[in-house]
Amino acid sequence: MGHVVFIHGLGQSASSWQETIAYLCEYRNIYSPNLSAMLQHKEVTYQNLYASFTTYCKDLDEPLNLCGLSLGGVLALNYAIDYPKKVATLVLIGVQYNIPKMLLKLQNMVFKFVPKSFFENTGFEKKDFIQLTNTMTTLNFSKKLSDIMCYTMVVCGEKDHINKKASKKFS
Repeated sequence: MGHVVFIHGLGQSASSWQETIAYLCEYRNIYSPNLSAMLQHKEVTYQNLYASFTTYCKDLDEPLNLCGLSLGGVLALNYAIDYPKKVATLVLIGVQYNIPKMLLKLQNMVFKFVPKSFFENTGFEKKDFIQLTNTMTTLNFSKKLSDIMCYTMVVCGEKDHINKKASKKFS
């Protein structure tokens, strides 16, 4: 079966997957890394986060079964494209394959008005959120989706209008 890795989104932490993992108690190799801790005092950019995530995955036995939500899904998608032989299954929840620049700019404007206390339990500071999303504006995996060789499930909520269009295009 390999390892199962649950990757949280921005604004969440590894503990966000606790209830899900509790239902999978028959599996032993389940992991949920904390993304902010992966950076180990490096500059908070998508590129540094992805490099740290790649190192994390390389330390796990293959095949990997990756399940990511939002930012976690982008990391999982990126890894499945770059290392297609290492990923057995991929579950993407609320994920964009071509990051909408205007949406991130709007989100960052909102973040500027959100109190710092909102970010306390995420492991990232307010400035980190803004910097991380700014470094994601150039991400576009459109031309590389065909490089994914594993079984893939794309999940999008009925009311998630922002990600619904992208979810339909994955198929």
